[in-house]
Amino acid sequence: MINNLKTSDLIRLSRNSTLAGMLALLALCFLWEAWLAPLRPGSLLWVKAIPLLLPLPGVLFGRRYTYQWLSMFILLWFIEGVMRGWSDSGTLRYLALIEVALTVWVFSFAVLYSRLTRAPA
Repeated sequence: MINNLKTSDLIRLSRNSTLAGMLALLALCFLWEAWLAPLRPGSLLWVKAIPLLLPLPGVLFGRRYTYQWLSMFILLWFIEGVMRGWSDSGTLRYLALIEVALTVWVFSFAVLYSRLTRAPA
């Protein structure tokens, strides 16, 4: 099926998938620390979601440079998800594993977008 897609369709797919993954990760980080399973009552750890807003305009406008640095930037949430998935238990572990999955999703589609939109050699 992927062989039948045009490059423009793949670019649109990677762009939309990156955006969807970022929004899902933003929502997860906020809900996780504010409502689902906060570290402590009244914890302000939900602010870890705010830096995810930085690349949002560039992703929305399809700026290749933003996708390139996003692929490295998203690794901060990947590291946090791996560490909390390893050390926590119960609901916290599942939330961390979802965070890892979403970061891998965003990373993969950001790299795909960067590759598809590079200048011809």
